[in-house]
Amino acid sequence: MSKQLINFRLYLITDRKIYTDKNSFINAIEAALKGGVKAVQLREKDLNTRELLGLAYKMRELTKKYHAKLFINDRIDIALAIGADGVHIGQKGIPAHAVRKIVQEKLRIGVSTHSLEEALEAERDGADFITIGPIYKTPSKLKYGKPIGVDTLRRVKSAISIPVFGIGGIKLDKVKEVMDAGANGIALISAILASKDIRKTTEDFLRLLNQNEGQTY
Repeated sequence: MSKQLINFRLYLITDRKIYTDKNSFINAIEAALKGGVKAVQLREKDLNTRELLGLAYKMRELTKKYHAKLFINDRIDIALAIGADGVHIGQKGIPAHAVRKIVQEKLRIGVSTHSLEEALEAERDGADFITIGPIYKTPSKLKYGKPIGVDTLRRVKSAISIPVFGIGGIKLDKVKEVMDAGANGIALISAILASKDIRKTTEDFLRLLNQNEGQTY
């Protein structure tokens, strides 16, 4: 898979539980897209298949409107059904090499990693890009252990050739440090979706990312 297809720097991961209703959630994602987000991962693990499929169709329509890529967390079937751009799998999901046998070249494959070893395995298995973290302490990533820090991020970047996105506790004042460590971009959840002005916050992150560009593909 051509690395040129991973041409975004800000990777937004959804969490509808931040909001009280579906309309507020949809509006929040649209605000981020208006702010310039070009890649969204739909990650709503508690929904049943029909509920997730319905939401995925809405996300596909919305991301197409703003010329953004859509990735579906874990659910290869739903990603294929709605014509998503890719699928994102965790360490407990189907390995990337098995996903590739199913999707061939139809979908990009992202993999969540939390160590150098997992990053190396993801690349060997054929992942198109990875997220690595948590870089900093964050409530949403406590189950993955202590923050790995930018030193691990730097080692990962020197060891693999696919794009790497830092994730976990990345605030505006940490963007430069993450990008200086070699990241190709960052993945965010609450830093954008829990902000009071989602569009402006998105624009602020993108401005910093463009000022502190990592390796370009």
